[in-house]
Amino acid sequence: MTELVLGGRSSDEQFGFVNPPVVHGSTVLWSTVADFKAARGRYTYGRRGTPTSEALSDALKLLEGGQHVALAPSGVSAVSLALMTALKSGDHLLMVDTVYEPTRRFCDGMLRRMGVETSYYDASVGAHVSDLMRPNTKAVFVESPGSLTFEVQDVPAIAGAAHARGAAVIMDNTWATPLFFKAHDHGVDLAVSAGTKYLGGHADLMMGWVSANAAHAAALRTTHGALGLCCGPDDMFLALRGLRTLGVRLAHHQAA
Repeated sequence: MTELVLGGRSSDEQFGFVNPPVVHGSTVLWSTVADFKAARGRYTYGRRGTPTSEALSDALKLLEGGQHVALAPSGVSAVSLALMTALKSGDHLLMVDTVYEPTRRFCDGMLRRMGVETSYYDASVGAHVSDLMRPNTKAVFVESPGSLTFEVQDVPAIAGAAHARGAAVIMDNTWATPLFFKAHDHGVDLAVSAGTKYLGGHADLMMGWVSANAAHAAALRTTHGALGLCCGPDDMFLALRGLRTLGVRLAHHQAA
C-alpha cells in the first residue's frame, strides 16, 4: 500500500505540493544549446516525457518491479506495443485462445500483414506449450485470468518452457493487476495492463502500459518512441489519482 501512496511523488520536485503537476506541453525551451544537450534524456519534447508522465511511469515501475514502463493511450495499444516490441516479420507467435478479442483482431489483421504468423493454444497447456513451439516462435502470450471465461494459466511453467526455447513471454495482466500478481517475478518479460479498467476505476479515462524487464527494456523504449505513442496529461493525472485508491478498491472487489 505504501508504494501505491508514495510512488511517483517527490516533494522536492513538486514545490511542496502532494501531487505531481499536470503539465500540458509539447515544446521544451532552453536558454542555450549547451543546456539542451546537458538535459537530453529527461525532458526534450512533450511526447517523450513530462513531469506528469514521469511520475506515473515511476509509480507503475515501482509497482511492477520491472526495468522500464511505457505508457500507451489505451489497453489494446499497450498490447500492440508489447507484441511489436517482441516480434518481426517471419516470426511465429503463440497466443492463448482465451485472449481479449481486440488482441485477437490485431494478431489476425495487423500482425499477419506484417508477416507474423499466430497460432492459438489452449489456456490449460502449461509447460507443454513447448510442444507447440517452432524454431521461429519468438513470443508466447498469456492472459490470466482470461477474458470472459477467466481461465487461470500456469504462468511460471509456460515462461520456463518459452525461455528454454528462446522466446519472450508477454502477459496481459489487466484482471489481476501488478498489485495481485507480480508478472516479472513469475518469468514474464513484457507485462501489459489496461489502465482504463482498475487503475482509472471511474470509467473516465483510456490508458494502458507495458512494463519490461531488463532484457527487453531497450527494445520497448525504442518501439514506443518509433510508434509515437503518448497519453494526455489529464488522463495521466486521473491514473495517478486512481493509483492511490487501487488497493482499497480491489480489496472490496475481492471481498464481494
